[in-house]
Amino acid sequence: MNELIMIKYGELTTKKANRKIFINILTQNVEKTLKDEDVEIKKDQVRMFIKCHDANKIAIKLQKIFGIHSIVIAYKVNNNINDVLNKALEIMDKTKHTFKVITKRADKNYPIHSMDYSRKLGGLILKNSNFKVDVHNPDITLTVEIRSEGTFIYIDEIKGAGGYPVGVQGKGLLMLSGGIDSPVAGYLTIKRGVNVECMYFESPPHTSIEAKNKVLKLASIINEYSGKVKVHVVPFTEIQEAIFKNCPDIYMITIMRRMMYRIAALYAEKIGAKILINGESIGQVASQTLDSMLCINNVTNMPVIRPVACFDKLEIIDIAKKINTYDTSILPYEDCCTIFVPKHPVIKPELEKCLEYEKRFDYQTLIEKAIDNIETITNFNENFDDLL
Repeated sequence: MNELIMIKYGELTTKKANRKIFINILTQNVEKTLKDEDVEIKKDQVRMFIKCHDANKIAIKLQKIFGIHSIVIAYKVNNNINDVLNKALEIMDKTKHTFKVITKRADKNYPIHSMDYSRKLGGLILKNSNFKVDVHNPDITLTVEIRSEGTFIYIDEIKGAGGYPVGVQGKGLLMLSGGIDSPVAGYLTIKRGVNVECMYFESPPHTSIEAKNKVLKLASIINEYSGKVKVHVVPFTEIQEAIFKNCPDIYMITIMRRMMYRIAALYAEKIGAKILINGESIGQVASQTLDSMLCINNVTNMPVIRPVACFDKLEIIDIAKKINTYDTSILPYEDCCTIFVPKHPVIKPELEKCLEYEKRFDYQTLIEKAIDNIETITNFNENFDDLL
């Protein structure tokens, strides 16, 4: 193992007394991601180091791990400035023309201060090469980190996923549909360190197997950032048909969402989830007006996290494209939130009317039956592209 990757923690370094917990969980997540690779991992309170055979391959895998601010392919030499110079000249791209040096003196006992070191090393590079200095817009930025165990040199810095390591905040239950918004909401929640499990409401024969497989495909993409995603599939047909038969059409979506929230909250408690998560965006559809949210949310005291609530659609689409869910989300297979949409759903529902309409059918028994028959899917190795 002759190649070295250095990981920078970023936001984790703000955690002071709890930093060790965050770093330990990040290390576990890195170890899980690299379990099939021949690597040697060491960490401290500021950096993580990975010795490996193929740094470029490992760096690609690390880019989807939350809690990593940036990734660099580094070169370690001793603290002798001439050794640093020789390694710098070796790794600097000779097709480039200008450079600057940034020195980070982690070892405060080292006798040369950072600015002085940068000037000294820069002068030596000028003497021993054809490079020119440009401190404002250089072709090459050479970073030197002086630590007690040696000096680390690197040029390129790869942006990491950021956020917190998955698992530091406990578990949440994502109400995952086949649309654009909820997978993005799941991704953003995972980024804050939450383990996410998903709940999908299916309504056969009104919804197709393609709609279900579309959701499973989306879950498999989200799983690339977590590795712990499960999908709990709720049989929702009887509840949806009861709503259709007993409630005015303008209130159907409101009542349906209230039933979904009831089921999700009950099941979240069962699996130890602390929050519900969804892709609601304020005002985007009738069930996402503030009045609708207030009325729908009335059925549970569990916190509901809406990561994209204040994003416009184009902002959400940009993230969906970035995380590779967009092309799957726009496939033309309808879920149960779209098949019974009335022409003019209520945008200012009244709680008293919801309670009145819900008395017309025994929803408690239907909810218990639905929860008892939930199907949990954990294997995402199947190629759902072939099923869509």
